[in-house]
Amino acid sequence: MEMSSQREIRAIDPTWTLAQFSAHLANALNGAGPALALSPISAKTVPNEISLVVSTSGSTGQAKEVAISAAALLAGAQATNNFLGAKVGQRWSLLLPLTHIAGLNVLVRCLELGRDPIDCRENTGKYPEADFTAIVPTQLFRALNGDNHLLEHLKSAKAVLIGGAALASELGGQARRAGINIVESYGMTETCGGVIYGGVPIGGTSFAIDENGLIKISSSSLASTYLNDPSSWNSKYKVGYFLTSDLGEIVGGKLRVLGRADDVIVTGGENISLAQVENVLGQSFSGIECAAFGVADPQWGQALHLAITGSIKPDESAINQSLSAQISDAAKVKGFIYLDKLPRTALDKVDREELAEALKRESGAK
Repeated sequence: MEMSSQREIRAIDPTWTLAQFSAHLANALNGAGPALALSPISAKTVPNEISLVVSTSGSTGQAKEVAISAAALLAGAQATNNFLGAKVGQRWSLLLPLTHIAGLNVLVRCLELGRDPIDCRENTGKYPEADFTAIVPTQLFRALNGDNHLLEHLKSAKAVLIGGAALASELGGQARRAGINIVESYGMTETCGGVIYGGVPIGGTSFAIDENGLIKISSSSLASTYLNDPSSWNSKYKVGYFLTSDLGEIVGGKLRVLGRADDVIVTGGENISLAQVENVLGQSFSGIECAAFGVADPQWGQALHLAITGSIKPDESAINQSLSAQISDAAKVKGFIYLDKLPRTALDKVDREELAEALKRESGAK
């Protein structure tokens, strides 16, 4: 990336109103104002092509400052609006925080349609109607389990994008039966959010699976670099494709995401996908929310544990029978913990490290 031409960058102000945020974003995109950072960063300036910097922890926990151009942001917004059939004058509702790419994308799509977003982030009553919206699975779970105002809002929308974390097949089926037109989105900060909807690439996007089963993506909405770690970016970006940390397969021409490569544990000499464990249980035991995680163990190498939340306490032996039958004997759970809610990162992904810490605290208290 050309580094000689630089522009000012400023961190967003949490006191900005939504209208002020949208105005600053528009100026960042058209070059009339400084580039924006969704959280404080060390740099005072960025290459001139960059309009947005989003910090993301990735799989290593070390924050990467993802530098995104105006061209990428606008390409992503146009591709989404086109895919969904959104017309000028139609409206998006905002249900996601503006500290991450998914929420900010809603604003860019609104700029493209010429209508302000409907701010529903702190709604406590009936939601206004909107043509489109975007949510994470936790919000969908809440809508289908008691939040009737949110449920009606989602049902009234022409389409509801859902991403940020894996969508359990049971939850997706429940949503469709309830009359919500959900569109499963796959992407990441590095691709400027979702670029594959329902397994199909949108806009100028294509995907492939490498020799290790990892998904790689080429897209017109791909970021430019990691501002604070360009060598790491260069190691992942090869021949026009960005190599993700997600395992996938192509089924009937569509992408099927299998889970993160770093969410596989080795227990008893066998590789077990934590995402597969969760999917099996989600299909076999209704009314529970669970998360699988591994814990270092002298006998197993890594022992599979399960955190369960919800009002229903399933039979633990039935869980292990199901996992043994559908995956293997190595997938039997070696320990259970019960929580009021699952710990999650700011991007709504289950925090497996915190689950391991919760297990330690519980064991120490006994």
